[in-house]
Amino acid sequence: MPSKLKALLVMNRGTFADQFDSTRLERLTGLVDLGREPWTDSLDVVEHPELAERLAGVEILLTSWGVPRLDADALALMPKLRAVFHCAGTVRSFVSQEMWDRGILVTNGADANAIPVAEFTFASIVLAGKKAHVLSNDARTFREDWSYTTSRGELGNIGRTIGVIGFSRIGRRVVQLVQQLQDVTCLVSDPYADASAVAAAGGHLVPLAELLPASDVVTVHAPALPETRHLIGAPELRAMKDHATLINTARGSLVDTGALEAECANGRINALLDVTEPEPLPATSVLYDLPNVVLTPHIAGSLGTETRRMSDAALNDLERYLTGRKLLAQVVSDDLSLSA
Repeated sequence: MPSKLKALLVMNRGTFADQFDSTRLERLTGLVDLGREPWTDSLDVVEHPELAERLAGVEILLTSWGVPRLDADALALMPKLRAVFHCAGTVRSFVSQEMWDRGILVTNGADANAIPVAEFTFASIVLAGKKAHVLSNDARTFREDWSYTTSRGELGNIGRTIGVIGFSRIGRRVVQLVQQLQDVTCLVSDPYADASAVAAAGGHLVPLAELLPASDVVTVHAPALPETRHLIGAPELRAMKDHATLINTARGSLVDTGALEAECANGRINALLDVTEPEPLPATSVLYDLPNVVLTPHIAGSLGTETRRMSDAALNDLERYLTGRKLLAQVVSDDLSLSA
């Protein structure tokens, strides 16, 4: 039988413990040669000279959070490296031009990571329809008087218009999930989206200027790129209808924090923010104290045992790679110009 390709797991210790339990390590061992030490969190052969021989022979890397940047110096230590299977979302933090120049194959777990983000967003949309989080904050002030429930606008999730900005992996899933709501209208704004694909998911492709004033809930799913920075600024926030809710589970840079602070401070709109700019917000930000703003500490994406879904995706593609089949989650350099 042909010998197995030599592989190494490169990620921080906590991530390794979360993502590779005994079941997944056993599966991985059946596919590749992991040697005596399957994992490292460093590629520094000066500090860890015992790594030099291992890196010189490694052909496959499985990476996740904590992987160092694979630049020219790092790649020089791994002359036989063929492929990197990333067990997390974006690869932007560690890929380099030298990797593309060498033709090293790269995959990621972005599709798998999209699942919990879309689930979290859909749950937030349902809660936003009831103004649940905001009214729970109000309860601390009004205590025994429930008449305050009428102060946040109409409540309910029937006949709502949901605006989805960005028909990304996550955005597409959100569009599909909101179809569970009765008489829902789902508007989608994305300059790169295909109208027929949006329609197939249950949405209607419209310009951003049309989406904002029509939507009861606006949820952001665009990539964080130079051209999308502050995609939602003061004019966009002013365009949203009274009592509408802005949800951001994408990246903080997509929303102008100063403009959002000003617009939420007057109580006209609500915000559910899992990401902010900066992250975390400075202690002086008014957003901490506003009852119509809900902040969560970047928890929408894969956490704990959820991260094993991305390990499974990487192992699936590794198996396909070893058996000569088409990969499901390959990333090429051009992808990074349109995705996170």
